[in-house]
Amino acid sequence: MGEGSARLFVGIDWGTEEHQVCVEDASGAVTEKRRILHSGDGLAGMCDWLLELAGGDSSTVSVAIEVPHGPVVETLLERGFVVFSINPKQLDRFRDRFSMAGAKDDRLDAYVLSDSLRTDEHCFRKVKLDEPEIIELREFSRISGELTTQRNRLSNKIREQLRRYYPQALELPADVDATWFLDLLMLASTPEKARRIRESSVGKILRKRRVRKVDAKNVLQTLRKPGYTVAPGTPEAASSHVRLLVQQLRLVNEQLKDCRRQLAVMLDAFHASTVDTLAEESDEVEKCEQRSDVEILRSLPGIGVVVLATLLAEASQPLGDRAYHTLRALSGAGPVTRRTGKRRPMVMMRRACNPRLREALYHWARVSVQHDPVSREHYARLRAKGHSYGRALRGIGDRLLNVACAMLRNRTLYDPSMRHRTAQKEAA
Repeated sequence: MGEGSARLFVGIDWGTEEHQVCVEDASGAVTEKRRILHSGDGLAGMCDWLLELAGGDSSTVSVAIEVPHGPVVETLLERGFVVFSINPKQLDRFRDRFSMAGAKDDRLDAYVLSDSLRTDEHCFRKVKLDEPEIIELREFSRISGELTTQRNRLSNKIREQLRRYYPQALELPADVDATWFLDLLMLASTPEKARRIRESSVGKILRKRRVRKVDAKNVLQTLRKPGYTVAPGTPEAASSHVRLLVQQLRLVNEQLKDCRRQLAVMLDAFHASTVDTLAEESDEVEKCEQRSDVEILRSLPGIGVVVLATLLAEASQPLGDRAYHTLRALSGAGPVTRRTGKRRPMVMMRRACNPRLREALYHWARVSVQHDPVSREHYARLRAKGHSYGRALRGIGDRLLNVACAMLRNRTLYDPSMRHRTAQKEAA
């Protein structure tokens, strides 16, 4: 939609049960205000009402709303309306234009949204419907994150219970959520049981789970070390709690494994569909130009299934636009500068960002430092300047985002020697 082509500006203050709607014309005069129920009939009626006001042309109606997703946004986009979203903090600043006293009202917010969209459309972000594959990928990516959080929570609970009566188990070289460690806890849930089990039983568990870093003899020696003197009944009570937590953790581990397997399948399918689409658009496209975004991003060091799925799911629009500065802001890699009066400028970590993208970028940078010589060299240089571990990893992540956007624009795979060749050209 070209600038100035909208005839109506609509502000929707979103709610759980009802929405407040305000409609303005191009001159800023309020045409009508209504309260819409959050139901199928209510949303359909709102769209019919807006179409009637627009004379049947939905492309001339611009709608402003805070949340860029949900049934309201999807219904409006399906009916052809142009939808814009805005951060709630920005809306709070726009509200100060109309109420110096800090009044807060649903009808006022709807008016602030419509009028601010009319005068400051550049501050809003146009909402686009994602492809069905991206929507499904986003859902499984978020499920994976929730399951990971649940696994960590259950692991911490087991660790706390073992500290009560069984600290010897925590001395074993294994994560609490490791499958063989959970099997061992079910077999020897108390120090008393550990003294009665045979070495062959422990060895059977290690062989079944293909564990080679420890042997059965050392495991039993560790479990049979002297422990705490606790009140009678404590080991029995705590071990019952541990067995319950182990059952829950096993289920979460299995669900997480299935979820990540599904993510890998969906990424492969998304890659295949993208290549087919590129091939259909032109039969004479060179082979390098037929690479999909999935294939290009997979070539980067340190990126795995979960990180790649998170990038595509949470930042599909800026990735499609190759918008590096948007990506670094959304992922928290771009710092925030505060400068006022005679004070020295302060460069601070960005807090306002997508937490899922921030976590994905952190792990991406961490793993790339371990496996990529260029990233390792950059990390050492940042640490030598006095930067903290987290600050250095954000710098690595910032560089990776810049490289990824350049690769996506040029449709090329990652080449670690490219940086050295560029440096040699500049030196020459």
